[in-house]
Amino acid sequence: MANEFFRAYGPDAAITISPRGQGIMEVFLDGERIFDRKGEGGIYPDLARVRKMKERIKAKLDSMVPVPADD
Repeated sequence: MANEFFRAYGPDAAITISPRGQGIMEVFLDGERIFDRKGEGGIYPDLARVRKMKERIKAKLDSMVPVPADD
């Protein structure tokens, strides 16, 4: 899953995957939780779920306004 996100967006998206003990696994996009394994019945994300997360990431990136660089 991490590889899918990195291949699609590289360093352009602030994505954090937080696997922890007791079956906890969360995915955050720019500080916002977009996946919680425990909250989704303890199921590891399948390809369809990963694609939904990628769509959400793309929508977030598309909605961002570029910040002009200081020259």
